[in-house]
Amino acid sequence: MHKVLATASGAAGGAFGLATLPLELPVSTIIMLRSIAEIARSEGEDPSDPEAALSCIQVFALGGRAGSTDASESGYFAVRGMLAKSVAEAARFVAERGVIEEGAPIVIRFISQVASRFGVVLTQKFAAQALPVVGALGGASVNYLFIEHFQETAQGHFTVRRLERAYGKDIVRAEYERLAQGH
Repeated sequence: MHKVLATASGAAGGAFGLATLPLELPVSTIIMLRSIAEIARSEGEDPSDPEAALSCIQVFALGGRAGSTDASESGYFAVRGMLAKSVAEAARFVAERGVIEEGAPIVIRFISQVASRFGVVLTQKFAAQALPVVGALGGASVNYLFIEHFQETAQGHFTVRRLERAYGKDIVRAEYERLAQGH
């Protein structure tokens, strides 16, 4: 259902060109985020837990590296490690304060880190919708490819998190590295 909604959103945005990008982009991003949250839930995450919710947003950064679909090449654990402190601080901030106050530096830093990685994806989307010839078909295609990519990234990310809860982070990371080297 999420793929259909994201594709339809991209088609609608693409049909009207760049003028609709500020409206379509938040809609398609929310659809993708809902899809990621559903995958998280299916892997045992609690959506009411701030850390789990922020991990859903983290998927955009984990899946935002252009040119690499292989998890071992994309530096999954490197990116995850870079974001880990920000995720923990932001989750603690939200848990303690209940609501995100304007100017919350910890949350802003986390969002900035995700945005810097997700920005590559947005640049590609912007370019595809900028061409009037591409139109609705381009917008639909781009959104379909993006949601498929982020769903796969989310499935891998939340599977790793589930395995870490079951077996411990060190064991999962060691096995991941062993499998990556045998590639």
